[in-house]
Amino acid sequence: VQLQASGGGLVQPGGSLRLSCAASRSITSINVMAWYRQAPGKERELAAIISSGGSTDYDDSVKGRFTISRDNPKRTVYLQMNSLKPEDTGVYYCNARYLTDGGTWRVDWGQGTQVTVSS
Repeated sequence: VQLQASGGGLVQPGGSLRLSCAASRSITSINVMAWYRQAPGKERELAAIISSGGSTDYDDSVKGRFTISRDNPKRTVYLQMNSLKPEDTGVYYCNARYLTDGGTWRVDWGQGTQVTVSS
């Protein structure tokens, strides 16, 4: 599946952004979709994850501030980010993990979208 991330930008501390990840096909059968982020000079880390059944989990650093959701008819996963902090700055990537028809697990990545939190 091809993934297209969008919605990044420059925002002041305390502000909000909503990222979108649009898929090239139905996401109903995609087991897990997630948002990762990579700060300058650091490794990519998991920020939020959502299962096909709607279960969610978050990194401790974003709990209570970020919300991941999925809209299956629109083939899109969202990341609502509130109360943004400078340390949230980085490139955000969406990711899909699913079982193929051949019975193997596959992971696809979208291109990143830059989020900069600065006054």
